[in-house]
Amino acid sequence: MMQQYVILHHDHPQVHWDLMLEEDGVLKTWRLPVPPEIDPASDETSLDLTAESLPDHRLVYLEYEGPVSGERGTVTRWDRGSFTLLEKKEGLYVALLTGEELAGRVTLKKTDQENQWDLNYTPFF
Repeated sequence: MMQQYVILHHDHPQVHWDLMLEEDGVLKTWRLPVPPEIDPASDETSLDLTAESLPDHRLVYLEYEGPVSGERGTVTRWDRGSFTLLEKKEGLYVALLTGEELAGRVTLKKTDQENQWDLNYTPFF
């Protein structure tokens, strides 16, 4: 079964993007400083970002846009789609994303820093 993902633009406490992957009834969530997109006009073939792991979020965020409870800003959907998990083990996720904005491979690898992950996005084009 295809699992769902969503990337939300979140304006609190500062502008960032939340990558959320469906797993076991929750959304595994990472905060990204910028959206994982590559300008088609550039020569870049992949993108590397530092991601911060956040607590699991409820599945409602797959569909939700609007104010976040507790006066924690507003979320708007930047991308959504399905993903296939290619590999998952302690400190590593490798997934193929197929969404409205993104189509490619995402690798999330835990670093030695608490809650810090390295994210690589490589589009299919």
